[in-house]
Amino acid sequence: MNGSTSTALAVVSALRRGNVADVVLAPGSRSAALALAFQQADVAGVLRLHVRIDERTAGFLALGLSKGSHRPAAVVTTSGTAVANLHPAVLEASHAGVPLLVLSADRPASLRGTGANQTTEQAGLFGGRVLCVDVAPDDAVGAADAIDDAVRRHGPTQVNLQFADPLLPESLPLDFGEETADTALLSRRQLAAPDGSERLGLGPRTVVVAGDDAGPPARLLAQGANWPLLAEPTSGARTGSHALRTYRLLLDSDLGKQVERVVVTGHPTLSRQATRLISRSDIEVVSVRGPGGVCTDPGLVARHVDTVPVVDGADGEMWISSWREADGRQSLAVDALAAEPEGLPLRVAAEVAAAVPAGGLLVVGSSQPIRDLDVMAPPYPAGQRRLVIGNRGLSGIDGTLSTAIGAALGRRSARSLAYVGDLTFLHDSNALVIGPDEPRPDLTIVVANDDGGAIFATLEQGAAAYGVAFERVFGTPHGVSVQTLCAATGTTYERVDDAAALRDVLTQSARGIKVLEVPISRAHRRSLADRLRGLAR
Repeated sequence: MNGSTSTALAVVSALRRGNVADVVLAPGSRSAALALAFQQADVAGVLRLHVRIDERTAGFLALGLSKGSHRPAAVVTTSGTAVANLHPAVLEASHAGVPLLVLSADRPASLRGTGANQTTEQAGLFGGRVLCVDVAPDDAVGAADAIDDAVRRHGPTQVNLQFADPLLPESLPLDFGEETADTALLSRRQLAAPDGSERLGLGPRTVVVAGDDAGPPARLLAQGANWPLLAEPTSGARTGSHALRTYRLLLDSDLGKQVERVVVTGHPTLSRQATRLISRSDIEVVSVRGPGGVCTDPGLVARHVDTVPVVDGADGEMWISSWREADGRQSLAVDALAAEPEGLPLRVAAEVAAAVPAGGLLVVGSSQPIRDLDVMAPPYPAGQRRLVIGNRGLSGIDGTLSTAIGAALGRRSARSLAYVGDLTFLHDSNALVIGPDEPRPDLTIVVANDDGGAIFATLEQGAAAYGVAFERVFGTPHGVSVQTLCAATGTTYERVDDAAALRDVLTQSARGIKVLEVPISRAHRRSLADRLRGLAR
């Protein structure tokens, strides 16, 4: 057996030990030993292989697989620019604390700087936030050791595997021995929990802010202490009687001014109101370290703690009751606004939220859809949590469809939906290019199509003073036919023109990937945002 094949088989064995079930591969020559090893492992039922022709798509597919399955996933590329195309997904994984293994095939180090074809300094390409192990040619033990360490880390790791000729095995099939998976590596949150807990006393008017991936501990804290829970849709904590649907509006009201202490969990990035709250220097801010080892503290005012605090006892009913009553009034007002003709975007978000069953999966695009969902999705009952995923590490729109497909593949027992805007859809339309032999999930993708960037109309640049320049550089209309694009990739497509029709279609089960396009006008987006904000006054 040659050195390249030996290394590739050692990589497969290490991934099995590390409980990695899914590997995404983008084709190339330098990675040939890995490609054949993973293909053979897939045939043998050792792991599941997914092949994509676009490395950026491959990276986000692996990210979604990790998020959906709560297990590390790996992505394989050849050398050169192929590795660089993984950078957006690696950055997202790094800032979100998602375990992701980058297996980048490389030429031998002796060829770097010589002008050799497809050779660059790709080891460490992703910068100081991402651990890189550069493995010499024919070092099967070094490759296995690097992967053994990588699967126990939060966030991404690059294992740069140098391969020298010959790159191919002498023959097929390859033999895979028995390995035992380490089933202790199933939960990023389990891995993140050191011993010891901070203790908080009662008294100050306290709220719990639950950002992306905060998880059930945020709900349990709020419930146990009887505090309001301000939970983003992707927090994993937006359940139970203490979670508040319209918290963004309430933070702009007199209630928001009465807060004396805030406990920050997860990675809240969705609203300016929450960011202002956790950045205040006149109140106590306690920030809990997330799975990636980072405390969210944009104002540099927080006390950092390693675990969700323990509270002795519970506060009285007056504080939580005032928030609940205000939330009830605001929810009725928001629903009334959504019922008006210009409220169609809000109604679409409400229908999507209602269509996700207990235990189901919803992947939400950044920008406007997740904000509409935030104000329209009521908290689910405790014990009926949905897995709601968004790429909130850096909040980009890139790779969202690939993330959704990966998450649905990683969570195949649940109904899976995705909810995105048209720019997010177009930005990652390559995700729909899937080979005939590749696994496909059952995934319904709802595209709210307003022919451009709706969110910018709600920001400062959407003011009338910038109207002469707005449409070209912020609105960015494209005129692309979603139907034609779906036809080009063989993706099932249906257009629905109102929220009621969307509700009817979403009640139907769909096999494979299906796109539902809902045309929406951007003409009233700024006035809709202004009226929403006005409800808090």
